[in-house]
Amino acid sequence: MAKSPPGTLSERLGQNPEGGRMFERNKIYNMDCLEGMRTLLDSEVVDVIVTSPPYNFGVKYSKYKDNLPREQYLDWMEEVGKECKRVLKNDGSFFLNIGQKPKDPWIAWEVAFRLRKHFVLQNVIIWVKSIAIQKKDVGKYPNIVGDIAVGHYKPIGGKCFLNDCFEYIFHFTKTGKVELDRLSIGVPYQDKSNIGRWKSATQDLRCRGNVWFIPYETIQDREKERPHPSTFPPKLPEMCIKLHGLKKTQLVLDPFMGIGSTAIACVRLGVDYIGFEIDEFYVKIAERRIRKESLSILNFLCSVKEIP
Repeated sequence: MAKSPPGTLSERLGQNPEGGRMFERNKIYNMDCLEGMRTLLDSEVVDVIVTSPPYNFGVKYSKYKDNLPREQYLDWMEEVGKECKRVLKNDGSFFLNIGQKPKDPWIAWEVAFRLRKHFVLQNVIIWVKSIAIQKKDVGKYPNIVGDIAVGHYKPIGGKCFLNDCFEYIFHFTKTGKVELDRLSIGVPYQDKSNIGRWKSATQDLRCRGNVWFIPYETIQDREKERPHPSTFPPKLPEMCIKLHGLKKTQLVLDPFMGIGSTAIACVRLGVDYIGFEIDEFYVKIAERRIRKESLSILNFLCSVKEIP
């Protein structure tokens, strides 16, 4: 659950000790992200940015036109990137999730190249949303007993293109040398003989690498729980924040908060957040999801205390 706010008024509102712009922590502001960052956030106040902007695919948002002319879209994304750089601390991490479509596979990289003027691309992570693995291709792994096909994807018809089962997570930093807590999202070794074989393998945990399988959580009611046409699961920002390092993360920003996945990740990790979302309907959905998540965590903590 999110940390209790600091004691002083300025600390609760996110004001620098020497004075500056005021903002409320653990709040989603119903406003344009450029306006929000420029009016509410001082320079170098955010530790981690995790976000997924509109992809300019023509998605039917109610408050945003998702089919801008190419150069206009790229100009806008560069402006967002410049503001993200301003508010990000010098040792901060900016995780940008962006996808592509079969007829337009260049868009994600064109955005990345625009941001190349302002950031160093420290890591490229592949978010796998669906994967199929045949047992015969795996080898001698006892935990895999048959063919596997897991995850969700949007089927693509026709004979020219394959189903699109992944998206990018671009990890931008200001220096390209930000140290990460790689084992915070590490995975056990399949071959336990690797442990102790070399100096770095001191425990049954290794770096996960830059390919992450993160399926969507099962929901009961899409209209109530995931009505946004394009969102990522909370585990994605959760892993990004943990990778950057929980101990050095005090504030997380999501400029395109949507229905609150980044905020939910922060609630789970006990980290403060701030977000911007232009659609008041999505803000209300996000606030409801955050309340539900906070209550679930509180109930769990209470139940643990009752166990003798």
